[in-house]
Amino acid sequence: MEKYIAAIDQGTTSTRCILFDHNGNVFVSAQREHRQIYPQPGWVEHDPLEIWQRTQEVIQEAIDKGNIKPGDIQAIGVTNQRETTVVWDRYTGKPYCNAIVWQDTRTKQICDELANDGGQDRFRDKVGLPLTTYFSAPKIRWMIDNIPQFQSAVDRGEALFGNIDSWIIWWLTGGIAHGVHITDVSNASRTMLMDLRSMDWSDEILNTFNISRKILPNIVPSSDKRFYGTTSRDGPFKDIIPICGDLGDQQAALVGQTCFNPGEAKNTYGTGCFMLLNTGTKVIQSKRGLLTTLGYKMDDTPAIYALEGSIAITGALVQWLRDNLGMITKSSEIEVLASSVEDNGGIYFVPAFSGLFAPYWRSDARGVIVGLTRYINRGHIARAALEATAYQTREVLDAMEEDSGVKLRNLKVDGGMVNNQLLMQFQADILGVPVVRPKIADTTALGAAYAAGLAVGFWESFDDLHENWQISQTWEPHMEPNHREKLYQGWLKAIERTFNWVD
Repeated sequence: MEKYIAAIDQGTTSTRCILFDHNGNVFVSAQREHRQIYPQPGWVEHDPLEIWQRTQEVIQEAIDKGNIKPGDIQAIGVTNQRETTVVWDRYTGKPYCNAIVWQDTRTKQICDELANDGGQDRFRDKVGLPLTTYFSAPKIRWMIDNIPQFQSAVDRGEALFGNIDSWIIWWLTGGIAHGVHITDVSNASRTMLMDLRSMDWSDEILNTFNISRKILPNIVPSSDKRFYGTTSRDGPFKDIIPICGDLGDQQAALVGQTCFNPGEAKNTYGTGCFMLLNTGTKVIQSKRGLLTTLGYKMDDTPAIYALEGSIAITGALVQWLRDNLGMITKSSEIEVLASSVEDNGGIYFVPAFSGLFAPYWRSDARGVIVGLTRYINRGHIARAALEATAYQTREVLDAMEEDSGVKLRNLKVDGGMVNNQLLMQFQADILGVPVVRPKIADTTALGAAYAAGLAVGFWESFDDLHENWQISQTWEPHMEPNHREKLYQGWLKAIERTFNWVD
């Protein structure tokens, strides 16, 4: 009888439950969206209880669709939108407020005040990250300062903090009855509170942010043969199953793309865009605005680190054209509209809706469309929106090559936007290297499944995972180098126009 590994993929806009077989193929999948809450400009929130409800629904739907019986699922891996911050009551399971999403910029003042003493990079040597609104620590500090019931609960020892992985795993393992409060090294490295080398919470940084260690989850490996905990028969899986894989979504995609050797890189095109380069057991501090992060830690083996280029808005720009401007009714229509014109008509669209992430880290930036003339139509705007993703990736790749000294030979890609032929061809053209899409495109969920499956022996080694990875399509660059550089220089001019918009 066929056995499966289940992956819970809790993303920025939706939650999925996917069951994978031994070949890494999707046996069954279920997906549901949750609300995006915008209380005021620059604020982005999610309802944690809604996310947990959607998680239960997709688990039930996957089990029903697959006609799954007890014993069919060998293990569970979790992957999640990173940095999104949840605080809740350990005795009731109720959040003290909505989750503050990674894109949210309300903590700019906190970051600016901390940067006044030591600069934006004051913690970088320890945590690999600049002081910016992106990460969890300033979000926790904002909640302590602004949510009175949370502060008093911290003092009483009733409060818990976690990124979304901690929230989901706590509920899956029993919640208020006996929920396990953990996070893996990859997620912990995104809080700005974990020392990269010791892989423990930094007392120095906790003191600086005035955050109590009591609210923090225990840090565990990304794949753990000892298991984090098990599900219960009265939970959504209706069976006792080990939960033993946990990875932040971008690190999960690194594993799903089998980038296990130093110098291998992947780029995930989702709500945002995230390129990770495996740097092995070395902690490489970036000089070009990239992040140093934990890639993964498989059980008792040494931790693997990565350089990351994080881009806030890529697929979210297509959603914005759909939802805010009504230019399209479905995201898939963007390619048809963009293909109605031969080029961008001379315009550039820089989607700095939440400021600029890598390699700039400018929270004062805001989105612009430059080069507008009467000639421009909807097709040009659509094309410029797609091209923005490719240009931002080029900036990150340039920084990555300079920091690492490694010249990328090709770029492995995954995520929802990789089905867009026009975008992928332009990506290859503007990078000047081949872009490669694997046959199994759900690499984020697959990475979480791999982490869990390795822990229970469903897959024996990385060799098994390499055998599963096969090419679906390769886009070769066709653009003349001079034309490539002319277009790119136009993009860099457009970027400059976004600076200093917010005082």
